[in-house]
Amino acid sequence: MQIEVVKSKIHRVTVTGADLNYIGSITIDEALMEASNIIEGEKVQIVNVNNGERLETYAIKGAKNSGEITLNGPAARRVQRGDIIIIISYGIMDFEEAKNFKPSLIFPNEKDNSLT
Repeated sequence: MQIEVVKSKIHRVTVTGADLNYIGSITIDEALMEASNIIEGEKVQIVNVNNGERLETYAIKGAKNSGEITLNGPAARRVQRGDIIIIISYGIMDFEEAKNFKPSLIFPNEKDNSLT
């Protein structure tokens, strides 16, 4: 049997932008992507702490160490600059393998989205 488990999580970052006219996705600071083991194009779930919205999109790289977290396209209607969000990705694996799997969880500074 295979199950879906949390693979990566960026816990509580501040949205720096919302660009309704961009094609789609979420732009994430490359340093945060690397630290959380999220790759460009990967499907992610966005949970908005401010309003309870949940949505799915895909990740694209933002400038490294910029702190950028921008929701693009239709997702921009579900967030505002300054909202706190959680970014989660999931993986599918064998049930027994999942028992020992350790996800990549990071907890950036909410003020500037840095890892320090």
